Amino acid sequence: MLLGFLDCQRATFEWKCRGLSDDQLRAAVPPASRMLGGLLKHLAYVGDYWFTQVVAGQPPAEPWTRQDREAGPDWDWHSAAGDPGGELRALWAGRAGRAGRAGRSRAVAGSQLAQGEAAALAEAPCVWDGQGRVSLRWVLVHMIGEYARHNGHADLIREPIDGQAGE
Repeated sequence: MLLGFLDCQRATFEWKCRGLSDDQLRAAVPPASRMLGGLLKHLAYVGDYWFTQVVAGQPPAEPWTRQDREAGPDWDWHSAAGDPGGELRALWAGRAGRAGRAGRSRAVAGSQLAQGEAAALAEAPCVWDGQGRVSLRWVLVHMIGEYARHNGHADLIREPIDGQAGE
């Protein structure tokens, strides 16, 4: 059920970014500086962080090891302004995946669930910022919330571009 809700949020986000040019992905709605391209990169990054680093316990993957995190806390949002739209979409799709599509986060979740659903969702094998442990269930619920919040942002960004909003 949790994977299904996350897939639904990802499908909604994919729709909100579909059919836009590179310039449209870079468009922001003043006074905010957020753009859909930044959302693509941000959601790829946070998905990779939570699933690859936290759940799977693996080190950061490319391209995140090359990022200048000293550029500020919003480096993932702002650095997307120079990235081609096709690369941003491919980066997000490669990390997120969706039902029937490969993606790093789906592979990690599937690997954890292969241990047995009850154990994978209830166990807390991961350290979160050195402060405690979180389960795969917690990460899935967190990512559903992350996508739901950013889908609202995507509506506000996309509607002035071409009038498209909503599910």
